[in-house]
Amino acid sequence: MKQISIANDIIPVGEFKTGLAKWLKSVHDSGRPLVITQNGRPAGVLLAPEAFDQLGYSKRFKESVQRGLGDAEAQRVFDASQLKQELQKRRSSKVAK
Repeated sequence: MKQISIANDIIPVGEFKTGLAKWLKSVHDSGRPLVITQNGRPAGVLLAPEAFDQLGYSKRFKESVQRGLGDAEAQRVFDASQLKQELQKRRSSKVAK
């Protein structure tokens, strides 16, 4: 996700409502999020679909890395030969079904 431009990417809700199509196009074209304020305070953030998807991917990736590090610390790991045996065992059981 691109960095927010303070001068261009923070708007009041009234301005957002009157130029909805323009702001949707701006978010799509710039790739930057749009902060929508209400009574001078942040009330919402509009993201392009790609940026939203990337947030979900990044979160899942970080969680996966954390699980892997936890497994390594708890010594729940395989060396190469153990991994090969485990994969062969799993493939064999799938073929047998």
